[in-house]
Amino acid sequence: MRVKIESSDRIGISQEILSIFSLKFWNVKSIEVETNFTFVHLDSKNLSLADIKRSLKQVSGVIDCKEIDQMPAELRENHLQTLLSRISDPIIDIDAHGVILASNAAANQLVINNSKITSLVNHNIIKLIDVPLKHFLTSNEVSLSINFLQQPFIADVNPVVSAKKITGAVISLKSMDKVGRQLALMQSSTDDALKSIIGVSEKIRLVLAQVKRFSELDLPVLISGDTGTGKELIARALHQLSDRKQKPFLTINCAALPEQLLESELFGYESGAFTGASKGGKPGLFELAHGGTIFLDEIAEMSNYLQAKLLRFLQDYKYRKVGGTKEFTADVKVISASHQNFTELIEQQQFREDLYYRLNVLRLELPALRHRTEDIQLLVNHFVLNAASQVNQRVPFITEEALKMLKAFHWPGNIRQLENVIFRLVALSENDYITEENVSSVLFESNMDLQSTPIPEEGIVDWADAQARFERKLLTELYPLYPTTRKLAERLNVSHNKIAMKLRAYQIKAN
Repeated sequence: MRVKIESSDRIGISQEILSIFSLKFWNVKSIEVETNFTFVHLDSKNLSLADIKRSLKQVSGVIDCKEIDQMPAELRENHLQTLLSRISDPIIDIDAHGVILASNAAANQLVINNSKITSLVNHNIIKLIDVPLKHFLTSNEVSLSINFLQQPFIADVNPVVSAKKITGAVISLKSMDKVGRQLALMQSSTDDALKSIIGVSEKIRLVLAQVKRFSELDLPVLISGDTGTGKELIARALHQLSDRKQKPFLTINCAALPEQLLESELFGYESGAFTGASKGGKPGLFELAHGGTIFLDEIAEMSNYLQAKLLRFLQDYKYRKVGGTKEFTADVKVISASHQNFTELIEQQQFREDLYYRLNVLRLELPALRHRTEDIQLLVNHFVLNAASQVNQRVPFITEEALKMLKAFHWPGNIRQLENVIFRLVALSENDYITEENVSSVLFESNMDLQSTPIPEEGIVDWADAQARFERKLLTELYPLYPTTRKLAERLNVSHNKIAMKLRAYQIKAN
C-alpha cells in the first residue's frame, strides 16, 4: 500500500511517522519527503488505510492520509518512460565503462530479432559498436558515424558530467534513412516538382511525358540541357513520381567541390582517413540516400579518378569509404545531368565512354528557353506573382511591348535568368506597370554587348597568346559586374571550375 500523508511543516515529523510504523512492525519499502507531505510505500499484509490513520493520530501535526497508486518517483519514472517510448530514435544511457544503464523502446526494438543479445541493459556497448569507447566519453557533444548491432547509424552523443568528471553519456541513434530524409528536406525547394514545371509548348509536353514514363523505370537517367533549364527540378520530379518517393532525394553539384572533398561527400570516410577527419567518420550521400535517389549535377566536371570510382559503383552498387576496407552496398537510383557535349568530351578523353553508357540508359533533353518562346508569358506571369509576394508589393502589369521584348530576348541563362530579370523588374518597379524601357534597362544595364575594342595586331605572338589576351580582357571587364565565380560562370555559360581556374591564371580579383 502507498499512502500520501499531509502534515504541518515541522522538523522530525517524518521520523515520528516512521517510528510509529516500526512499532507496528509494518515493512516500509520506501519513503519520500516533500514540504508538508510524506509518501510511504508499506508492504504489510492485511493492512488497511483505517489502520494507518488510527496510528497517525499519535503524531502531532498530521492533517490527512490518503491512499495513492504510485510514489512520486514511480510516477516520474513512468512519465519519463512514456516520453522516451514516444521518441522514435533509439536512446541509450551508458556509464563511464560503457555499460548500458537504460534504453528506450526504440532501442529495445533493435534487439528483438538479434539472436546474440536479448536485452541492452547491463550489456557493454563496446561489444555492439565498431568505434572505440573513448569517442563516446568526450567533454563535448559529438556526432559519430557508427555501426550498432551491425546497422549503420549517426550517433549524437551527449556527455553526463558529475563533479566535473564524465560519468557516462546519453546516445541518440538516427538511422541513415532518417538522416537522409532530413537532409533531403533541407535541400528540397518544392513539394511537387511536376507542378512547378510550367509550360504548354510541344517541347515541354514531350519532356513531361518522358518524365512520367521514366519515373516508372528504376534505371539511371541522364539529363542534358543548357544552364538554367531546370535540370534539378526535372530530377526531383522523376523521384517524386517513382516508387522511391518516400525515401531521400539528395543532390550534389560535381563542379562545386574539389576531387578529394567530392569523393568523401559521395562515398563517406572512415575515422582518421585524413587530417581533420571527424571522429567516427562520416557517411556519404550514397549511404544516406539508400533506398532513394541521388542527383549528380554537372557530372561532366568529375575528375577521371572519380569517374572510375563511380563506374565501379554503378556496376554492382558496392563501394568503400575513403580510408576504409569494408564494402558497403547502396540501393539508389542515379540521375545525372550536364550542359556539356558528351561526344566532344569523350573524343577529348575528358569523360569515360564506359561511364557515359552506364549513365545514359535513359536520356532527357531539356529545351532552351529560346526554343519554347510560347511558354515565356506563362513563366513571366508566374515569376511576377512570386516576386511581388517576396518584396511585399502590388503585382505590376506587364505591357505588351515589354512582353514582346522579353519573348525576343535570346536568354542565354534560360529560365534562371528570366526569373532573376523578372525579380529585378518587380523590385525596382515604381509604378503599377512594367514597360519596354524598364525591361531594356535591366537586360542591357550591365553593358552585356561584349563586342569591345578589338585587340591590336601588333604584339600578338600566336593564337594562344591572342586567346589569352581576349580572355583576360573579357574577365577583367565582366568580373566586377558578376562578382562571384558562380555568377560569372552562369553569365558565360561555362563551368564554375573553369572560371575559377581562369581568374587564378590571370590573377584577376574582385574590386
